[in-house]
Amino acid sequence: MTWLYRMSFAIWLIVLTGGSYAQTKPLYTYQDLSHIFYAKQKDSLKKAWSCPSVYKTRETQRQYREIWDQRTDFITQAIQDDDYVKDEDVYPYIDGIIGQIMKANKELLPVKPFLLLDRSSSVNAYAVGGNVIAVNLGLVSWSQSREELALAIAHELSHNILEHTETAIRQRAEMLTSDEYKKSLNAVLDSKYERLTRLQKVLEGYSFNRSRHQRYHESDADSLAIILLKKTGIAFDAEFFLRLDSSDILYRQPLKASVKDYFVSYQLPFQDSWTQRRIKGLSTRNYNFRDTSSIDDSLRTHPDCEDRYERTRKYTTAGIHPTPIPAGIKARTTKMLLWNMYQNKSLTSCLYRVLMEKDKGNTDEWYDFMVSNIFSGLYRADKELHRFNAIGVTPKEYISKQYYELQNMLEQMPRESLVLYCQTLQNGAFWKDMSPAEQALKNLFYTLTLDPDSSEKNAARAAKDFAANNSASMYCEFADNFYKP
Repeated sequence: MTWLYRMSFAIWLIVLTGGSYAQTKPLYTYQDLSHIFYAKQKDSLKKAWSCPSVYKTRETQRQYREIWDQRTDFITQAIQDDDYVKDEDVYPYIDGIIGQIMKANKELLPVKPFLLLDRSSSVNAYAVGGNVIAVNLGLVSWSQSREELALAIAHELSHNILEHTETAIRQRAEMLTSDEYKKSLNAVLDSKYERLTRLQKVLEGYSFNRSRHQRYHESDADSLAIILLKKTGIAFDAEFFLRLDSSDILYRQPLKASVKDYFVSYQLPFQDSWTQRRIKGLSTRNYNFRDTSSIDDSLRTHPDCEDRYERTRKYTTAGIHPTPIPAGIKARTTKMLLWNMYQNKSLTSCLYRVLMEKDKGNTDEWYDFMVSNIFSGLYRADKELHRFNAIGVTPKEYISKQYYELQNMLEQMPRESLVLYCQTLQNGAFWKDMSPAEQALKNLFYTLTLDPDSSEKNAARAAKDFAANNSASMYCEFADNFYKP
């Protein structure tokens, strides 16, 4: 087959199939979710992580085993709860970075680390010891280059190499069985006033967090991470630590248009009063929201990030040419992240991020599909009298004025308006470009929201039908909420 003939055939195939639906490849399958994909690994992990005998003192060894098992339970339960996914694109991209670092540092990484792709939107990665690390979708979505992502990964690999988690487990076991801790606890119990406050202070000193390490551990991990990258030939830029400080203020970033404009574009009615609080408290008119027009100004506000920058800037690679993360990887990561946020009923933040994608000029109809899902989900929550919980209210200190308005809108718009939004979006032109599974999900949402038969039995029947006819679809996870096979 000649090159010209192959090209003609490809063009013909695109023309032939292009009208069916825009997204030809699903983000992942239902079977890629961790409770299925990692079922065997979950069982083997329990066996591999059997607690060693470290202490001769029975009390300390018992406490050590308890904390050790808490870590194992955390990971195995997270796998069962589908906190992780192994898709065909994003996971190999991250795993490829790990493989590259490992190949250049075999003496420190003799065995390939076990990677978990965490579906969380948080800009984070974490090491749990036992040669296991997890990378959040939020970190992949937020990172601007392969080098930034590689630094975060190398940092977590360093925690495992230096056995920081295992050290923390030992230290906590020793502290909880120490005379000092027992005296502090007894002093609180013997006191007459502010017992709870004093107890909290004592426990803070002995707390154990699976996603954070002690500050000096962070410094050691940074230093080793730079060594790992240098030996791998991946450029290091200390500026990343300064940019990292902006990762927790995503929702302070303003939208490019008014909240109203986004919904008017769908021919949806909009009342300005929906965005104003009608109860006692601060409204958007008299609350002094922080100016977010120059969001980059906030990058140097966190002293820890500044310290990390100052300690490492002399190791910055000269003449860096960052490698952009492929657009396809970024797009798929964002969609996977949004779907997980939706599954977790964080509807305001999910919708806000959809609107932020539209601000970028993204015309992918999948985001319109998500707008429809969000309002259907909100109406369903309203019918079950837990609309407030589905919104996921965020304090004003961490959001822009428009986020606050959107949050108010979702909380206060009347039920009849919600019905109209659902009906209008269910008839949107964008549906013609959706995949068969997404079309089927539309029908499931109709049953859950607009169908006159609102019984649980009817919802379970519709969910069961969806799962039976779309068994490989990632959206089966949503159907599971109404039907358990």
